[in-house]
Amino acid sequence: MKPFRLFGLLLLAALLFPAGGQAQCAMCRAVLESGADNTVAEGINNGIVYLMAIPYVLIGALLYFVYKKIKS
Repeated sequence: MKPFRLFGLLLLAALLFPAGGQAQCAMCRAVLESGADNTVAEGINNGIVYLMAIPYVLIGALLYFVYKKIKS
């Protein structure tokens, strides 16, 4: 299997099954869940996931453009 096809397949699997992406550091989770308002904890959790995903999207786009440049 070509490396780019394997990478795309793994990326697709990660996007289709994001259950593992709903994680925080243990201290943040303990502090936020000890409060009565869980909406703050969900907001912090979503922020962590977005901050984690942006570099992967940028690197994926960069690799795609490099691949297209090499292919042409």
